[in-house]
Amino acid sequence: MNLPNSITVARIAVMPLVAALPFIESWEWRLAAFVLYILAAVTDYYDGMLARRRNQITRLGQLLDPLADKLLLVGTFLPMLLLSGTAALPWPDATLPGAVLGPVPRDGADPLFPFVTVIGRWGLPWWIFAVVIGRELFMTAFRQAAARRGVVIAAIGPAKWKTGFQSTWVGAAYFWFFAATLAGEQGWTATPWRLFAHFNGLVGLVTMIAATGLTVYSLLLYLRRFGGVLWGVRARG
Repeated sequence: MNLPNSITVARIAVMPLVAALPFIESWEWRLAAFVLYILAAVTDYYDGMLARRRNQITRLGQLLDPLADKLLLVGTFLPMLLLSGTAALPWPDATLPGAVLGPVPRDGADPLFPFVTVIGRWGLPWWIFAVVIGRELFMTAFRQAAARRGVVIAAIGPAKWKTGFQSTWVGAAYFWFFAATLAGEQGWTATPWRLFAHFNGLVGLVTMIAATGLTVYSLLLYLRRFGGVLWGVRARG
């Protein structure tokens, strides 16, 4: 097994930890989840780059890399959905100067970790989760169907931008899991922390909106350019 494929296999191997560690009520374990996510996201870029530079593109790598991408997507979005909440939440006390910007407590349930912004706390709406996951599943099946007809559907510009925004969004969410946990334990109320919490929340919210928009837009472009492949019509350029 060559180096790019070994990196891909390692990325697949750590995915259960990336998915599970955020559910442990400890800022140390949630920090570990954030670090593992960053490593997985970075190696997702470098394994492909190494394979191209070393001319080590293999059939195994072509099978494993999309699998690793899908596992990374599902393995991070499930914690985001379950831990951040599914809607915008009221902000009952966070506007007070002495309020701690940390987890949102819930009676009889685990606290939530929505993004904190100047316009409220924002979780991951269920419909965005469905759109992102559904689009990836559809494109996987779409590419396989096109490949059987001899057509390779390469990544287009908007899809690459989507991936970048999506990675930043997930990174902001995973950072917030551990940072908010630590803030709650330490009782952080200082202005620098509040400003940083708002900055992280703004980054998370903006990239969530951008990634969702590009998810839909890139799918429409794929269908416009390659949809005819499924019915024997030549794809558009």
